[in-house]
Amino acid sequence: MMNVKIDDNSGFCFGVVYAIQMAEDELEENQQLYCLGDIVHNDIEVKRLTDKGLKIINHEDLQNLHDCTVLIRAHGEPPETYLTALNNNINLLDASCPVVLKLQNRVKTAYDKLPEAKSQIVIFGIPGHAEVNGLMGQTDKNAIIITSEADLDKIDYTKPIILFSQTTKSTDKFYKIKQQIEERAALNGNQNVSANDTICRQVSNREPQLKIFSSKHDVIIFVGGKKSSNGKVLFQVCKEANANTFFISSSDELNTDWFLNCESVGICGATSTPLWLMENVAETIKEKFSLTSVN
Repeated sequence: MMNVKIDDNSGFCFGVVYAIQMAEDELEENQQLYCLGDIVHNDIEVKRLTDKGLKIINHEDLQNLHDCTVLIRAHGEPPETYLTALNNNINLLDASCPVVLKLQNRVKTAYDKLPEAKSQIVIFGIPGHAEVNGLMGQTDKNAIIITSEADLDKIDYTKPIILFSQTTKSTDKFYKIKQQIEERAALNGNQNVSANDTICRQVSNREPQLKIFSSKHDVIIFVGGKKSSNGKVLFQVCKEANANTFFISSSDELNTDWFLNCESVGICGATSTPLWLMENVAETIKEKFSLTSVN
């Protein structure tokens, strides 16, 4: 008998749940809604909502829209987005995650003090990511983005440094970057490094939970969107705990060879992975590979 188990802690975070619920409520009433960027980094969930009338637009599209309603997703937006909406008489449904809004405020507060502090703001994140774009907007695009150790040379270690993190980054990697920045600053006689752990705990707390979950099963199927930054982080957590971990975006990508001599399959996903999609994968595994139990 083979067992298939869906991780109880996987699936949408509260910020994504809030944004999707807001979109569905608006679509139910008006059958059409614009959304600035993919509402969630999961193509299948995006298609489900676009089939209901959600229209995905970019910032260039926003400039040409007037007298309509636009949803701001959980990732947040820079100040210029709100100014465009005001000038174009656009009604904004703001579903920005409260954790992201708090981070934006902290970055802006730090930036406003830069002239007197003579310091530099550093953001540990991914260039071009929607959340990071919103954070850069709080600094008039003057913050330094660090993605890996290779980017550390961008920083002037003789000046004070204020470090923040994109909310969905790996906690372990953030603290490694923090340590490296502090060590380089110390070599220049600079002890003025302020490191702010701004990673969302609903995201980071999933890492130890996923390690435990992954170690309990023969095979792990990680379900996530290819664009999901959080998905890439959590997939690696699973992969390190269980070498037989496979990343898929839908049940179509399942491979028979993965389940040879397998007695237990664990299914998990990113904060942008809907529960219904993980359930679909579980049912497909059961039907396609003659497995007997889906929990």
